[in-house]
This record gives sequence, C-alpha cells and structure tokens, in this order.
Amino acid sequence: MVGAVQDARVVVTGAGGGIGAALARRFAAEGARVVVNDLDGEKAAAVAEEIGGIALPGDASGIVGAARDALGGSVDVYCANAGLGSGGSEAADAAVWESAWDVNVMAHVRAAQELVPEWLERGSGRFVSTVSAAGLLTMIGAAPYSVTKHAAYAFAEWLSLTYRHRGLKVHAICPQGVRTDMLAATGSAGDLVLQPTAIEPDAVADALFKGMAEDRFLILPHPEVAEFYQARATDPDRWLTNMNHLQQKWEATR
Repeated sequence: MVGAVQDARVVVTGAGGGIGAALARRFAAEGARVVVNDLDGEKAAAVAEEIGGIALPGDASGIVGAARDALGGSVDVYCANAGLGSGGSEAADAAVWESAWDVNVMAHVRAAQELVPEWLERGSGRFVSTVSAAGLLTMIGAAPYSVTKHAAYAFAEWLSLTYRHRGLKVHAICPQGVRTDMLAATGSAGDLVLQPTAIEPDAVADALFKGMAEDRFLILPHPEVAEFYQARATDPDRWLTNMNHLQQKWEATR
C-alpha cells in the first residue's frame, strides 16, 4: 500500500480528532503529504504538527481550492470525513436538518464538483467518504443523521458506478460505533446500540487501507454490518420489526 500513497497529495476533513485524525496519521505514515482540515483551528494545527502536515482550518464545504494550493496545485486523495451526528426525530428543528444535510451530504457534493473534472482529465483520483453503518442500516433516535448518511452513501455509490472506468476510485467507510467525541455525544441510544462493539479510530484507518489495497468500494470496519445489511435487504419487514424492538428497549430506559 505504501507505493500507492507515497507522495500522494491528501486532504482529510474533520481531521482534528477521531476518525479524521487517524486517517491523517495513517496517510502521513505511508508517505503522503496531508492537509489537515477542521473547524477547530487549534486541533487541526496540533494534528498537522504531529504528522508534518499542513493545517487548514475552516468549513469543509469550501476548502478544496485552498487545499489544492497548499499541496502545490493538485489533490490525489480526498477524504470527506467531516460529519454531524445530529439526533432527533422528524420534529427536529429545520436548522438541524439543514446543517446535517449540508455537512453530511452537500460538502461531499461540493468537493466532488471541484475535484472530479481534474481527476477525469488525468484519469486518476480517489474519493473517500466516511459514511457510517447508519447509511446502510439506520440509527435509533437520530433521524437527521440516518437520513443524511443514507444520502452520503448513495452519492459515493453514484460516483463509483459513474466514473470507475475513467480511473476514479471511491471508498465508502461504514463503521458502527467508534470511540470518538461523536459517539460520546449519542447518549443513551449510543450506549445501547454502539458502545458494546465500539472500536478505536485507528481500526477504521486500518480497514480503509486494507480496502484500498483490495480495491473495494465498501469498507466495513465492523464485518457484521454486512450480515445486517443483507438481512435488511432480504426481509425488510422482519428487520424493521427487530429494529422496532430495539427502539422500544431504548424508550424503556429513558
């Protein structure tokens, strides 16, 4: 895998901690030049200093141009990792829905709008989307998160099926619980569903690099998600009934 990313120009959004920081560290360890983006400038600077990267604070939705300049005019790998773990039901405020849609989906779209033309022209490029198992399944107590992660997965899937014959490689990372600040913020729903099998961020980076080496689109740091996804597709009513039982169990603890 080292040869594939040696000297590659890489951007990781939301890289001030958690999965993003783990990805940035792993790419840097493999010899890539890494731009570390995060809304928190101090966190971005700390990770960049640690790995010998370039800190680029700010909203992930609009940093491609600045990242391209910082890397000398081009981007080889873009990790759309920044995300919002927005909880709530259909009754969540419009602002919550809008923010989740903007960060979890449209930031990916905007990045692709700027990157894909260049990648198609040269016949290579890699787009890594941190989605979540919620994008394949769902998450109780988090309608905005679940819905927008479904959309993020659909967009990554569309990019892959549309451009793979033209040299673009796309990877959708879909973990369940990962021990990050986002997991800690999920409260009792996360405690019930995600905490028991939670993994460290480094395990997500390991899964991505294994998937890149095998040229796989779908990256499952929790392999059991494949079985859940298959059960959902094969018998959706049974799957929904089982998920509803989980919902009821959660409601009983609140």
